[in-house]
Amino acid sequence: MPLRKYTTASTLILLASLISVPLSRAAVSSAASAAIEAAVSDPGRPEADRERDAVRKPREMLELALVKPGESIAELMPGGGYFTRLFSKVVGPGGHVYALVPAPAPDAPANAPDYAAKVKAIAADPAYSNVTVLIEPFGELKTPTPVGLVWTSQNYHDLHNRKDLDIAQVNRAIYASLKPGGLYIVLDHAAAAGSGLEATSTLHRIDPAVVKREVSAAGFNFLNSIDLLRDTNDDHSLKVVDPAIRGHTDQFIFVFRKE
Repeated sequence: MPLRKYTTASTLILLASLISVPLSRAAVSSAASAAIEAAVSDPGRPEADRERDAVRKPREMLELALVKPGESIAELMPGGGYFTRLFSKVVGPGGHVYALVPAPAPDAPANAPDYAAKVKAIAADPAYSNVTVLIEPFGELKTPTPVGLVWTSQNYHDLHNRKDLDIAQVNRAIYASLKPGGLYIVLDHAAAAGSGLEATSTLHRIDPAVVKREVSAAGFNFLNSIDLLRDTNDDHSLKVVDPAIRGHTDQFIFVFRKE
């Protein structure tokens, strides 16, 4: 069901009906709304992050993910931490954010980039003391305790760019990290329909159908595809960092649930 135009409240009501949770959890309570607004307005956020808000739509995304104070969240491959800071502030001292960072590949050179460096710096900041960085082998990425949400943004395609990686094992590990009824939200740059995996390392895109098939195979129930970040002006032919399209790629958002 496409959701190109909607109000925040109507989207949450629809999502609540799809995932069979009480409406009180999905509706934007005053506490959750205030926490989300405070997170987006957090003065600790880098200016570069704020400049991206217009295209990344953090308020809508946090509401879509049903993030609320006290929630426990796992963020898979958090990159520079754009959402890490936001999650941290919304869940507050009663919640926790686990930043799941894959350990370097066995054959990685000694001078390989430290992909955990940026999120480690966030976790070291007292303002984000509820963030824990977990560096684990890719197929064993998991949280110490079950969480209500696993989130990954603009990087699922990279799972296919590691030769040593078993995608099915990764998705099973994510499934194991969720509470029953927990959500797994995958947001990524769309490749052309039917292109499979041919663009994951070249254009850094992935065919949405591949993601749906792989995640569902791990036992997840596919709930919905949200069109919040879809862009019909993107013809899927350019690399996502190309200046002509950067920040304006066609992106899909899939919502899965652990039964």
